[in-house]
Amino acid sequence: MSPGTLRFGYGTNGLTDLRLADALGLLADLGYDGVGLTLDHMHLDPLAPDLAARTREVARRLDRHGLGVTIETGARYVLDPRRKHGPSLLDPDPAGRAARTRLLILAVRIAADLGAHAVHCFSGVTPEDTSDDVAWQRLTEAFGPVLDAASATGIPLAVEPEPGHLVATLADFHRLRQALGSPEALGLTLDIGHCQCLEPEPPADCVRAAAPWLRHVQIEDMRRGVHEHLPFGDGEIDFPPVLEALAATGYQGLTVVELPRHSHAGPRLAEESLDFLRRAFPGAARASRARAGAAEAALEGSTP
Repeated sequence: MSPGTLRFGYGTNGLTDLRLADALGLLADLGYDGVGLTLDHMHLDPLAPDLAARTREVARRLDRHGLGVTIETGARYVLDPRRKHGPSLLDPDPAGRAARTRLLILAVRIAADLGAHAVHCFSGVTPEDTSDDVAWQRLTEAFGPVLDAASATGIPLAVEPEPGHLVATLADFHRLRQALGSPEALGLTLDIGHCQCLEPEPPADCVRAAAPWLRHVQIEDMRRGVHEHLPFGDGEIDFPPVLEALAATGYQGLTVVELPRHSHAGPRLAEESLDFLRRAFPGAARASRARAGAAEAALEGSTP
């Protein structure tokens, strides 16, 4: 992909009322370039039996539909049915932290099997009665084995600053990166809505500042100071400058629509979201048509 183009995806955490096969077919039919695949019980469950066989089937479907993929690890209850996002990398119990680390290592291996361009993750919320120094120590120690796995597979780990978490802002990401010695395998997930919510600079400026470490992008609308993922047009973000800034960086990964609380309207919002993004950045529509034409020509050329 040349600089100046963008590839749009949609997160399966916003399509949880659909079977994964149906979700992938829908996104391909709508014209998406890829998918943000959240490892969870309703889709590609990382803890259920026959994971290797199920992963191979997903790989075949992605290839059949021509979809790129990012692996996302933000499932709410995949490890603990009683604690949202628990246990985290900051859990007071070492066994809990180890369970999250194992899940992230497994996510890296799944990503390698699927040819994903990154594995998304986040730090977690600092537990009560835990000092800042202890929380940072736990986080850096827990990330070590995950970064080793990412380095071994060549799949970058993309940490997302998340409002309310230990790593909440771009400044926090840089603190983590420096604490870990700036490993090549550690990159950034930039959520455009989170920039609007928390960062002191406008989202387009955040994109430019984050460019050297950018490995994954999530996008949705949002309001200042309110962490609520909104459909495009329901928040305050001016998207054309954001998308132009992103394209100008030469970012090669997926830009994934992130609406995890809107699955009840997932198919409609997936269609409306892609229409919105194409209007906001017409170059994406031109690139999609060019790819579609090249694929059709390849198919015609292979027909006896």
